[in-house]
Amino acid sequence: MSTVILGSGIVGLSTAYYLSQSGNTKPQDIHLVDNTTKLFQCASGLAGGYLAADWFAPSVASLGALSFKLHTKLAEKHNGRKTWGYSQSTGISLSQDSETAIGGSGEDWLQDGTSRGQAAGAKPNIGADGPVWLKKSEGGSMEIISRDGSTAQIDPLRFCQFLLEECTKRGVQLHQPARAVSVSRDESGQLNGIRISKDGTETEIPCSRLAITAGAWSPKIFSTLFPNSKTRIPIAPLAGHSVLIKNPFFKEEDVDETCHAVFATDTLGFSPELFSRIGGEVFLAGLNSTMLPLPDNATDAVPRPEAIKQLKDCAAAMLGGVEGKELEITREALCFRPVTSSGRPVVSRISDDRLGPGFKTKGGAGGGVFLAAGHGAWGISQAPGTGLCLAELVEGREPSANIKALALP
Repeated sequence: MSTVILGSGIVGLSTAYYLSQSGNTKPQDIHLVDNTTKLFQCASGLAGGYLAADWFAPSVASLGALSFKLHTKLAEKHNGRKTWGYSQSTGISLSQDSETAIGGSGEDWLQDGTSRGQAAGAKPNIGADGPVWLKKSEGGSMEIISRDGSTAQIDPLRFCQFLLEECTKRGVQLHQPARAVSVSRDESGQLNGIRISKDGTETEIPCSRLAITAGAWSPKIFSTLFPNSKTRIPIAPLAGHSVLIKNPFFKEEDVDETCHAVFATDTLGFSPELFSRIGGEVFLAGLNSTMLPLPDNATDAVPRPEAIKQLKDCAAAMLGGVEGKELEITREALCFRPVTSSGRPVVSRISDDRLGPGFKTKGGAGGGVFLAAGHGAWGISQAPGTGLCLAELVEGREPSANIKALALP
C-alpha cells in the first residue's frame, strides 16, 4: 500500500525526502498531492528562511535542535551555499531609540506583532558595527542575540526546489495540481485509498497511510476528508506581507559575503525583520495580520497595496543606499503561515477514534492518518526535523526528537 502526503510545501517534501531514503518504504509508493497550479507560492517559498538551533520553547526545543543539525548536514552534503544559499547568520536586535534592544522570551510574539528576537537572550551591545546595508540611527543600539554557529540563513524557495528534485529523482510521484476529494474504506471501514481530482478527472490512489502537511490549509483538508469527525484541527492562518530587496552594497566578486538577521523594535507601526541572503538579497517582513481571509489556493493570495507601501517606506527608512543606485524591490508577496494558540506545531498521528464513527486504519507501521503543521514563523527552520520525525511516525519507528508535547490536543 502507498503513502499519500497532502501538501507539497517544505514540510511535505521533507517528509517525502526522509521517508524515501529510509529503506523501509519504496519511493515509488510515495505520492505527493498538491492543489496549487504553481508550487511554493506560499510560506514554503516566500518566507524569510531564517534558521535557529535554540530559540524555542522547551516543548519544541528537541525538534528545533534536530532540525538545525539536519539543515547543516544537508548543506554540507549538497553544497547548500551554492544550491540554496545556506550560510551562517548573525542575529541582531535593533532599537531605534535609546531604549534597550529586544530581550527576554515568549511564544506569542508572532500574533502580538512583536519580534521573534524576543526568543533569544540579548548579548553585549555591538555599537556602530553591523551590516553595511543597515542605516545607523543616532541614539539607537544594536545587540547580538545569537551564539556563534547557532543561526543560519537559506533561500527557502531554492531549498524546496532541491528537495523536490531529490524526491522525484528517487521515484516519488507528484500529483499537481490535484485536489484531495475523499478517502475510501474497505468493507470493514478501514482506510484503503484516497480519491483525487486532476484536470477534471477523479482517480483513486490506493493507500493505507495518509499524511496532511498542507500548512494553513490543513484543517480544511482534514474536514473535507473526514466530514463526520468532531475533531478540530487547532491551526489558524496568519497573513504576512514581505518584500525582497536588492542589496545596493552587494558586489558579485564578494566571495566572503555574510548574512545578518535584524529584528527591530516597533517604531513604524510594526516590528520589522530583515534578513540578508547570499547573492545580494535583503528580505523584509514583520507586517502580519489575522484579519485577511485564507484563499482557497495559495496562488490566489494577492498582496495588499497599502501593506506593500508600508514595507517600502520601512525599507527606505532602514536601508542605506549607494549614490546613483535606487532601492530596487524584486518581489512583493503575501503568504499565510499556520499558527496555533499555544505557539507549538502539531506533529502527530491522529488516533482512529478522532477520524469519525466507524473509521479505522491499520495499526503500527501498516497505516494511519498523520498531521504536521502549525509551525508559525519557524516552518522553514523546523521542516527537516519535522519531516524526519513524521517519516518515522509513519513507519512506526521512534522519532529522532522528543515530540510528545506536539501531539494533537
